[in-house]
Amino acid sequence: MDQRAIEWQIGVWNGISEIYARDIDRRFAPVVDAVMTRAALTEGKRVLDLGTGTGAVAARAAEVVGAGGRVVGVDISREMLAMARARVAARGCANVSLQEGSAEAIPAGGGSFDVVLASLSLMYVIDREAAAREIARVLRPNGRLVAAVWAGPDECDIVRFQQAAGRCAGPPPVPGVGPGALADPSIFLQQLAAVGIEARAEAEVLGFEFDSFDAAWEALARVTTADLHPALQADAKETVRSTMYPQQGPVYFRNLTRFILGRAAADSPPMGAA
Repeated sequence: MDQRAIEWQIGVWNGISEIYARDIDRRFAPVVDAVMTRAALTEGKRVLDLGTGTGAVAARAAEVVGAGGRVVGVDISREMLAMARARVAARGCANVSLQEGSAEAIPAGGGSFDVVLASLSLMYVIDREAAAREIARVLRPNGRLVAAVWAGPDECDIVRFQQAAGRCAGPPPVPGVGPGALADPSIFLQQLAAVGIEARAEAEVLGFEFDSFDAAWEALARVTTADLHPALQADAKETVRSTMYPQQGPVYFRNLTRFILGRAAADSPPMGAA
């Protein structure tokens, strides 16, 4: 994997960890709720939260699976993991462990989990074919995958916003990664099928609001403008404002969200998934 791309990703998430915990988590709560509803976890399950970020999904899952279950949260960002540790400690979630790692190389043994959750993280995976293999490897027979991703910019305001901001900053170090990267999940569904996970996609419209455009920019733009020189930030901000939200007052984001729902084969994993 391209080390420069990995370092770029880590830098982005490290840089916005505090903003994410303060301003973004509560706005993404409807997505977390939708992931948890579709996961339908029960007591005693072993769960992987892939791309755990600040631990919102991991903490929720830990409460459901109880003391007899286990949740492992994995993320590439140490700063995000620090936020997640604070969250699970505050909630007294003794059944959660948090580890540094990536979707392409999950730090867990084969057949470790009943369920893999990935809430708004797979869009940022650099090698999704490798991630599909790894998800298949760590799932037990009949294990399930529940993932959430954003739709495309025509249907999802946050993607339209972040892609518009990103155009001011130039292309990211690796193509095909970022908000909207799985707007059409068909290739990823094929990659999952190739390693023994039959999956489908469904969609739901979810949303959130900011009090102002300035607040939305501060919270959301850094995902795609991390490499933009500070002197150009004001110009980029005004360009996006005039294009998308010229009015004053609250800014509402209507976001079509796609959910990828998969199940591993009942027998042993296919060759190449181990």
